[in-house]
Amino acid sequence: MAARVFTSRLSRSFTSSFHLLSKGKNSHLDRVAAYKYSTAAAVEEPIKPTVNVEHTKLFINGQFVDAASGKTFSTLDPRTGEVIAHVAEGDAEDINRAVAAARKAFDEGPWPRMTAYERSKVLLRLADLIEKHNDQIATLETWDTGKPYEQVAKIEVPMVVRLLRYYAGWADKIHGMTIPADGPYHVQTLHEPIGVAGQIIPWNFPLLMFSWKIGPALACGNTIVLKTAEQTPLSAFYVANLLQEAGLPEGVLNIISGFGPIAGAPLCSHMDVDKLAFTGSTDTGKTILSLAAKSNLKPVTLELGGKSPFIVCEDADIDTAVEQAHFALFFNQGQCCCAGSRTYVHEKVYDEFLEKAKARALKRTVGDPFKSGTEQGPQIDSKQFDKIMKYIRSGVESGATLETGGERLGEKGYYIKPTVFSNVKDDMLIAQDEIFGPVQSILKFKDLDEVVRRANNSRYGLAAGVFTQNMDTANTLARALKVGTVWINCFDTFDATIPFGGYKMSGQGREKGEYSLKNYLQVKAVVTPLKNPAWL
Repeated sequence: MAARVFTSRLSRSFTSSFHLLSKGKNSHLDRVAAYKYSTAAAVEEPIKPTVNVEHTKLFINGQFVDAASGKTFSTLDPRTGEVIAHVAEGDAEDINRAVAAARKAFDEGPWPRMTAYERSKVLLRLADLIEKHNDQIATLETWDTGKPYEQVAKIEVPMVVRLLRYYAGWADKIHGMTIPADGPYHVQTLHEPIGVAGQIIPWNFPLLMFSWKIGPALACGNTIVLKTAEQTPLSAFYVANLLQEAGLPEGVLNIISGFGPIAGAPLCSHMDVDKLAFTGSTDTGKTILSLAAKSNLKPVTLELGGKSPFIVCEDADIDTAVEQAHFALFFNQGQCCCAGSRTYVHEKVYDEFLEKAKARALKRTVGDPFKSGTEQGPQIDSKQFDKIMKYIRSGVESGATLETGGERLGEKGYYIKPTVFSNVKDDMLIAQDEIFGPVQSILKFKDLDEVVRRANNSRYGLAAGVFTQNMDTANTLARALKVGTVWINCFDTFDATIPFGGYKMSGQGREKGEYSLKNYLQVKAVVTPLKNPAWL
């Protein structure tokens, strides 16, 4: 995927619409009118999705099966809190069944033994099928997550397709090296698939994270047991129904729905799982790392939480910075691990930035995610809703100025008004903790040394944004910030080729790009004596 894909599709689709929404006067009456108009959709009767939920069972060894216990749990519509479907609730016995299937497929099956070119063709067919079913998948994803349909259909599902095609291209380009040694020896390295990979994905980008996990693992020839987030299992099961048509052998990819302590923990502790990959909260990441160490010391890749600084220098294009800062925080209802949730603005432009940021938040379109033009849907569930509201109360109680929002929107579902705080201090919880919601905190700084020190004074280190017209300033900040990604005069520019991961407690290892292949490969050195070599 070229580096422009996420920027062009996402930024053009969303940022350009942000600009259109932002046009017009900024008087108090205009802002109030826009606010009333922009949030009206949230109180309308929910739009009925145009897809049926057909796949709710576990996917083990190429078949949809009930949980061993027969139990199910409900997946809910965030717009209403009502039940969408009852889904099979996997537990330790189901994990054992799935791991056994994956182990047999790896040890005895055709997947790691077929040519890399044949594996690439399977991945390409899967990508084609997902592309063909774009609208159905997008509808399920929107229904299950509450994120805008246009975001899923026009950006996220196409990104899934592009990423699978990217890793299909890598399948037959994975190879070792021939290495010169001090003596008459032929030395080569083999890059071998690691075996059975256990993967756990989050609820904020279910299908996108599904592809980030399975793409490199399958390209390398591994087999997989993947656990979905209990909040959002539907899109993964829909794609599971396409696997046989794509030509993926039985047992290569197994999908379990269920809860962390009941299904996730047995997967992490399983002695026949060779590798773990997890995206989610830092606290859960610690638990997973501990379970891996206490079992068979399996390697773990972690993509965890963040509290990303968004730095606006005094020479920045303020209108662009306001728009990008709004996008960096409020995109996906604020439920992004790399959200620009600490907006540091130079004192000389702070007041101008604040007024424009507030006006932009007032114009944000909040409502039914199936309605065209909606920018923000509901939060994922009541637990997340309550957590965000608790942080908003904390911000007010700690002395930050609530500029706008801070309240529930409507009486049904988990909608929150876009919220902006000013006069935020570094020691406030809203400036330290990952809120994972539509809450923008705007802080003031004086000079570069100060903002670098404050930005780095966090347990997280996932990403950062820098807005300046001075490339010397940009280069200084890019090297000084202790984060895995620095976006300069842009934000959330994702791509299949660009590695993503964090410093410090934001994780270990990298997703996407060539770097992620290393997560799913073992390196073996093979040394053979040479008799009477013509050359060394």
